[in-house]
Amino acid sequence: MTTIPTFKLIKKDPHTRARLGRITTAHGVIETPEFMPVGTQATVKTLDVHDLYSSGAQVILGNTYHLHLRPGEKIIKKLGGLHEFMNWHKPILTDSGGFQVFSLKNGEHTNKQLVTIDEDGVNFRSYINGSLHRFTPESAIKIQHNLGADIIMAFDECTSDTVPHAIALAAMERTHRWAARCIAAHKKLKKARTAGPLLFGIIQGGSHKNLRVKSAQFITSLPFDGIAIGGESIGYNMEATRTIMEYLAPYLPENKPRYTMGLGASPGDFFKAVAAGADMFDCVAPTRIARNGGLFIHPRSGGTAANKYRLCITNAAYRTDKKPIDTWCDCFTCTHHSRAYLHHLFKADEILGLRLASIHNVHFALKIMREIRENIAKGTFAALYKKWK
Repeated sequence: MTTIPTFKLIKKDPHTRARLGRITTAHGVIETPEFMPVGTQATVKTLDVHDLYSSGAQVILGNTYHLHLRPGEKIIKKLGGLHEFMNWHKPILTDSGGFQVFSLKNGEHTNKQLVTIDEDGVNFRSYINGSLHRFTPESAIKIQHNLGADIIMAFDECTSDTVPHAIALAAMERTHRWAARCIAAHKKLKKARTAGPLLFGIIQGGSHKNLRVKSAQFITSLPFDGIAIGGESIGYNMEATRTIMEYLAPYLPENKPRYTMGLGASPGDFFKAVAAGADMFDCVAPTRIARNGGLFIHPRSGGTAANKYRLCITNAAYRTDKKPIDTWCDCFTCTHHSRAYLHHLFKADEILGLRLASIHNVHFALKIMREIRENIAKGTFAALYKKWK
């Protein structure tokens, strides 16, 4: 689909499936593997672009569903696209809205009549004001083009892991038909742009191995620029994620980036994903956990798989603790403030506490990824991984 290679595989780890790579986009290069902070509504919650640049973020996410509802993709396009709108001039990835439709359909909000799905697309009502909207594969691609993202996603139908085989099969087959329509719509729109976005396809199939394999075979046969692995289990259930990645590995092309969607609730998950061959992953968890007082810590600061490599800053033990959150971390929060100060801010319900905690978790996550890339390059990733098990 692109005229020049957009992904370069630089090195493979000899002991795991970890890969060192590079993705070239219209707004810069992404060194992989990489964790991508989520900026749902054109903002990574509580952080400004200076915070993101300082953290070393290479790429952030925008949410097609939410940005369509407000302020609307037409307004964003008129204002110069997401990059100008946010004043963020590095790569942006947008999802297609498929997962949000899944969430609405499965009762994330109180109104159970928010979504209806048919062969052509999806009707849904805004959770904000009840207004009626419709996404089709073609409109989802057009919205993402209007947003001006560097990497966009095909529109898919996501299902719960618990649905019967027949329902997962029907959703997967519809996802495949929609994938072909997304490619056609993308090709048509790219003719009007000098540097069009990269388009990734999404593997579905729920918890059913035979469907996942079939989906991988079909999606990888299409001219996508990258391959994403979607579905409810990815990221939420790391054992299931590793199992899926393990049996899909033979079907994933080496010359395209691999994106495990919605993964990154714990720093330990980063290592599992990378070891399984993931090049990219994203999650709202680092900032969401931060806003609830959960702060990431290194193994040498007491982080373990059992405590998910985090401490709870609202615990009384930190009321007079002069230490930084983590001595390994060199973020603004850790180099300027104590655990005691963060504890006070949270107890006093001060907004600054949410910001400082989010700065820490995002910086911490991205520093881990830099360390992972350095160790893959040196051939020592497996040894680093052992420290985080």
